[in-house]
Amino acid sequence: MEKVLIRMRLSAHHAHYGGGLVDGAFIMQVFGDCATELLIRNDGDEGLFRAYDSVEFLAPLYAGDYIEVTGWITSTGNTSRKMQFEAYKVIEALPKHSPSAAHVLKEKILVAKASGTCIVPKEFQRY
Repeated sequence: MEKVLIRMRLSAHHAHYGGGLVDGAFIMQVFGDCATELLIRNDGDEGLFRAYDSVEFLAPLYAGDYIEVTGWITSTGNTSRKMQFEAYKVIEALPKHSPSAAHVLKEKILVAKASGTCIVPKEFQRY
């Protein structure tokens, strides 16, 4: 199964806590967007996110960081689609140097991972 990749910059709008810290709920939203694209590609329908089996937040994210979120389907049932997600920091903001300073990380940092199940009702499956 193909993977879906979403890459984005986290803005000041995404920061929820002091120091520009981005909350984990935002990463969950991006995981949901990734799941939606996977279902559209697999079934021709957005489907519904039923449940997360596991969610781990492993490193902080800050406004100005760039992330890559990857998702893929690990198994397909009659209507269920089990998925895995990973979020990596690939560019790090350096606000202590200047408001616009940043650098590309030599090795991306795994900041969150999750697994879950989505449902696409049989009558909505087009592929």
